Amino acid sequence: MSVITKQAAPGTHSRGFVSEDDLSSAIAASHALADVSPNAAITAGQIVPGHVAIIMDGNGRWAKSRGLPRIAGHREGSRAVRRTVEAAIQSGVSWLTIYAFSSENWRRPAGEILDLTGLLRRYLRSEVAELKQSGVRLRFIGDRGRFDSDIQTDLAAAERDTETNSRLNLTIALSYGARAEIAAAARAALEAVRTGCLDAGGGQESGEDVLSQVAGMPDPDLVIRTSGEQRLSNFLLWQAAYAELVFLDVLWPDFDQAHFNVALKEFSRRERRFGARKD
Repeated sequence: MSVITKQAAPGTHSRGFVSEDDLSSAIAASHALADVSPNAAITAGQIVPGHVAIIMDGNGRWAKSRGLPRIAGHREGSRAVRRTVEAAIQSGVSWLTIYAFSSENWRRPAGEILDLTGLLRRYLRSEVAELKQSGVRLRFIGDRGRFDSDIQTDLAAAERDTETNSRLNLTIALSYGARAEIAAAARAALEAVRTGCLDAGGGQESGEDVLSQVAGMPDPDLVIRTSGEQRLSNFLLWQAAYAELVFLDVLWPDFDQAHFNVALKEFSRRERRFGARKD
């Protein structure tokens, strides 16, 4: 497994690049210390991102490599979600957003969509009570209207039942596409101008404020993608403008606290300037 942060010339390590050997050592050390403390891989003084967003990729490849049906990878991926929620809480992360089902995923074969929606039903009915007890607040973003009515009811109930929790804000992107989100926000802004609720001459900042309030959450500080792929795939395109990106060469069902902590350590090494200079 490797972490890819930017391209390096052959035989060199560019600033911010984590070699495969270094990463393997870090994960081995994290596993070795796991019995001592759940936070053993988080060092004193390490900068922890307030908001981590994750593109969970590789369920199908995980299943295929084992000669299993794709749904087996999705089921194992749901267990990785539980491990990641626990890792986020233990690390002190306040916001966690996971990309569970994209708007493009509706193009998949009908049988796979049926399996995925069935898994979503089971997840909502088996996990929400535990998430509530753990202090997790659930939110959902995306076009939930495309799901069956019983799933829509369960989504609303999960949000309502956990709305007073504050230990971790867990946002799950379902039937989500960032381009559609931006287009909808632009239409809402135009309507606000038409009705006099927004000043069309308010300048760049007021326009950005309107768009930034779409999901009702802070911008992600760190975006993690598993499986070795290096793209955002229509996920939080507006919000991730200044996020740090970490690509992990591990399939999502194998993702655990050690991988999460390695990504957090890489984030802590980055110098974030947001377009400004620090001379």
